[in-house]
Amino acid sequence: MPQMTLRDIALALELSVSTVSKALRDSYEISEDTKERVITYARANHYLPNRMAKSLKEGKSGSIGVVICSIDNSFVSRMLDGIDGACTQAGYDMIIMQSKESLVQEKSCLKQLEARGVEGILISPSAETVGFEHLLALREAGMPIVLFDRISERFESDQVGIDNYQAAFQATEHLIANKYRRIAMLNIGPDVHFASQRGAGYLDALKRNHLTYGEALVRLCLSSAGETLKDCVRAGIQSLFELAEPPDALFTATDQLSTLSLSVLHEMGRRIPADIALIGFSNTELADVLTPPLSTLHQPALEIGRLAAEKLISLITHKGIPEGYETVRLPARLDIRDSSGPRVRKQVIV
Repeated sequence: MPQMTLRDIALALELSVSTVSKALRDSYEISEDTKERVITYARANHYLPNRMAKSLKEGKSGSIGVVICSIDNSFVSRMLDGIDGACTQAGYDMIIMQSKESLVQEKSCLKQLEARGVEGILISPSAETVGFEHLLALREAGMPIVLFDRISERFESDQVGIDNYQAAFQATEHLIANKYRRIAMLNIGPDVHFASQRGAGYLDALKRNHLTYGEALVRLCLSSAGETLKDCVRAGIQSLFELAEPPDALFTATDQLSTLSLSVLHEMGRRIPADIALIGFSNTELADVLTPPLSTLHQPALEIGRLAAEKLISLITHKGIPEGYETVRLPARLDIRDSSGPRVRKQVIV
């Protein structure tokens, strides 16, 4: 069935196309009775305005761009749900693009979104994004930008994420309270701001409790050409067990590192937590049914996405340079399960 047009409504109600258009736009030139007739008929017949024509006329696309690292995990999916809810309520569409943790791809995504005429951009920067010159240039050209999830002090903008330092500190303190003393960490690149904040929280918890810390117990995992992220995780964990004094606990700094570490430890025949305890960032809904159930730092993904989208829509609606930028840091929730249970010291039989 062809889509209903303004002309169809005008013919049915014996009105001019101009009158119908003004009625749907709530123009003061049209009487309330006529507006009611037009709106009622349009709704009853599922009339949808021509978004493209409207955008050309008003100079607005009615859409925002969203750049994420990858869509293949539950945490990102939940953030997108939050963004979608806020956009739907405000009457915006969203165009989603993936950087795949590549700065080159991120820049390409931004260029494509700008070419499509989006009114603003939400971005969770890639793991390779150290400098923010490309975002600064885009903002100086008039594009509203809000960072979400991967927030950074290196770029002045409205931002929404979690308190990465406190979350990592809390997880490490939990392991220490359960009598673990050689606590290793899997993280991504040190130049990534959120990763460095998580690393700082981990290290400060060890220092405060006078425990061993340093590069020997930290492994960085980033997928590269010819190597998957799981390969990198496997190599990192294997090298930790080859130390003269292997770790008795492992803290993982991202959602993917957490679930991949659990898988690798199983493949290696390591018992959790008898051989090594495990805790990390993860929003997987399967944490309770994994073997063993996985202790996690759960991030409020839906709320991060919703708040970030609301901030961007506010910037778009209230055009002009904001008086100041706000960074919202939400708390992560520590969910304790079997994988980080109290350490049981092994008995030596003589």
